[in-house]
Amino acid sequence: MSSLKHYDIILSPVITEKSTRGSEFNQVTFKVPLTATKPEIRAAVESLFRVKVTAVNTIRVEGKEKRFRGRLGKRSDFKKAVVSLADGQTIDVTTGI
Repeated sequence: MSSLKHYDIILSPVITEKSTRGSEFNQVTFKVPLTATKPEIRAAVESLFRVKVTAVNTIRVEGKEKRFRGRLGKRSDFKKAVVSLADGQTIDVTTGI
């Protein structure tokens, strides 16, 4: 897979309280496209960040229905990937790639 394809797989890091707690267990959370598969996510993270991935768990998040000025709208669906890293490996998501 080309490196440009890897950049299309990893859209952004998810920085929330819950995903930050995952760093205690060598886990990093990324937002990925709905069509991304676990092997594609593993290959993208390993090539972009030069780390060893032990496991990839994915979560499909359904978009919420919200009202804005009385009109009904819907947020987009997205997929999160929780990537477990090997012992001693880290990714600093606060810096750019």
